Amino acid sequence: MIRLALVILCACVLTGVAAAASPPQLLHPETLKAKGPATYRASFKTTKGTFVVTVHRSWSPRGADRFYNLVRAHFFDGVTFFRVVKGFVVQFGISGDPKVAAAWQQASIADDPVKASNTPGTITYADAGPGTRTTQVFVNYGNNASLDTQGFSPFGRVTSGMTVVNHLYGGYGEQPTNMQQQIATQGNAFLRHKFPKLDHSVSARISK
Repeated sequence: MIRLALVILCACVLTGVAAAASPPQLLHPETLKAKGPATYRASFKTTKGTFVVTVHRSWSPRGADRFYNLVRAHFFDGVTFFRVVKGFVVQFGISGDPKVAAAWQQASIADDPVKASNTPGTITYADAGPGTRTTQVFVNYGNNASLDTQGFSPFGRVTSGMTVVNHLYGGYGEQPTNMQQQIATQGNAFLRHKFPKLDHSVSARISK
């Protein structure tokens, strides 16, 4: 289900689409290779409030390191929670800047063995098959332990503000999920026009 919801995008980026300026390092994924701490927290300020993810590197080392670098580089600032399916997952991680989305589409990381289960509140990468994890992640709303045997490896858990996550707007169902190519190539301008009620991350920062 998660794999079917992650589209492999073409390398082209549509021209003439306005996008907010992003930190320059986000255009160069190869430079963001820092090793994350054994345990760290990432605080997400959203349009519905704040939630905190506690990441455990021992659960999924490559996934934890990638998330650490993304948060430190402010990748998730302005990113929209485009797939909100109550009882299942909330998915996000497509940059609102088309140039950044294009830069990361092939910046995949190798898979991690599944050491923790996809229970409510855990956070995991979406993918399109083995070896395709890039920037999209999802928080499990329900007990999705069936994803464990499919290779989905949680790297952390929402430890504060799960009520906020539960209240992210989900009235569009799977409609935005089926338009991931448009989201990536046209960015937040497309989402604000087509799905104006969706919530988004205002900022995400490593917190103590």
